[in-house]
Amino acid sequence: MMTEEEIAATRANLAELHVEHHDLDLVIDHLLLSPPPDDLLIRRLKKRKLLLKDRITQLEGMLEPDVQA
Repeated sequence: MMTEEEIAATRANLAELHVEHHDLDLVIDHLLLSPPPDDLLIRRLKKRKLLLKDRITQLEGMLEPDVQA
């Protein structure tokens, strides 16, 4: 079981990851609209975005454990 401090730290981390994930969306959209697009940079940013999404999902699971478990 997580302590209140761990829960607060996890929520803060989660908020930061959500912001970074959103920011990456904006950057990727901008790069796609700026010809010629930098395909390598876009691929790297999309990969980072997927890693962030995985981490967000993991942290959310820690904060909201499955009732069936």
